[in-house]
Amino acid sequence: MNADKYQVLSRFQEKVEGNKVRCRICPHNCVIPDGKTGICRTRINRNGTLLSLAYGNPCSVSIDPIEKKPLFHFFPGEKIFSLATAGCNFRCLNCQNWQISQSAPDEISNYDLSPHELVRQAELSGTRLIAFTYTEPTVFYEYMYGTAQTAHSRGMKTVIVSNGYINREPLLELIPYLDGANIDLKCFDNATYHRLTGGQLQPVLDTLKILRENKVWLEITNLLIPSFNDKTEQIRSMCNWLADNGFIDTPIHFSRFFPNYKLTETPPTPIETLIEAKNTAENAGLKFVYIGNTHQPNGENTSCPHCKRTIIGRTGFSVTENHVVKGKCRFCGTTIPGVWE
Repeated sequence: MNADKYQVLSRFQEKVEGNKVRCRICPHNCVIPDGKTGICRTRINRNGTLLSLAYGNPCSVSIDPIEKKPLFHFFPGEKIFSLATAGCNFRCLNCQNWQISQSAPDEISNYDLSPHELVRQAELSGTRLIAFTYTEPTVFYEYMYGTAQTAHSRGMKTVIVSNGYINREPLLELIPYLDGANIDLKCFDNATYHRLTGGQLQPVLDTLKILRENKVWLEITNLLIPSFNDKTEQIRSMCNWLADNGFIDTPIHFSRFFPNYKLTETPPTPIETLIEAKNTAENAGLKFVYIGNTHQPNGENTSCPHCKRTIIGRTGFSVTENHVVKGKCRFCGTTIPGVWE
């Protein structure tokens, strides 16, 4: 299933000189000649019209714990139907899914699943949640949009796990059909951002603000990579910006890096660096700070910011205890931000 079968127009495009087309989905704003694709490899210019090559052809479909996304304040303990197509609008040196993210949809095997069939499969799996994840959902925007619309019409919830590199207009159009998001905030230095990903920092910060302003449940992941983004000063600047811009209740997940893709010579993140990052974030006023991708005692437990008791215990991707009742701490009654029911 692909654009040739469905002739799916890219939702955000504009013609420029000659037969070229500018894609307006993400801040790259690629100007694409006839017969070529943009950076993400998922939109092709055919005779002056931009078509999606990533529609109805997911390359990865599975059922995950919601904690794997990671989303800790969004239906904890539930399963989520997860999917991706090939392609990405970043070129991350540390990419964990580079075999699919750095390929075009026609270069790898995929499934044949329309939005309606995908939602039906999710329903049959017994979950009420769908995640657009693994690669970058922005690159299969049209497929995601159609699926999210269908899911909402069936009473299901949808989330994106994204790099946040999307333009304002398409994001605002998607938001009515979006319930949650985990945004990967790679670092807090624009030069490093570009070096690591090929993208820029400011559009990601804009995405965070738009999601918060439109009341989409948001969590943030920051993968700490030695010699790239692990300096305390940069982490402090990031956390201060989050606190100053209304994100003190937004969970942040500091994740441990392991050698991968083009950073095989970079060592794993020291545990001490993760602990220091957590302390830095809490000192900046952030209330829900987690340490992930490692077995750190209590690193992924949720504590009540008032009484300090553990209200959600976790081991790996499993919830071992949950004391959030109707959105409040069972022990002291403090409201805990999140989507619980």
